[in-house]
Amino acid sequence: MADINIVQQHKLTAEKAREAAQQVADKLAQEYDLACAWDGDVLRFERSGVDGSLTLEKEQAQLQIKLGFMLSAFASTIEGKIAEKMRKVFTETV
Repeated sequence: MADINIVQQHKLTAEKAREAAQQVADKLAQEYDLACAWDGDVLRFERSGVDGSLTLEKEQAQLQIKLGFMLSAFASTIEGKIAEKMRKVFTETV
């Protein structure tokens, strides 16, 4: 198993941060066939072999993903793609 932890700083309003998080979730859902659902300020997502959450805080978004054995070999590629998407949506969405 592999863990991915990404912290992205932002200066967005709560509403804009939620929109940015939803963009990240939509990308994850599309690329990795994940089911996503909001639980307050936490966006939870899962599928067989993947379990994670994207937590919104006032000035940062924290992403935590646990990859199962089959996807753990791709952890660095997955982390790079997600980090890039988070950087883009949380810094360019104003």
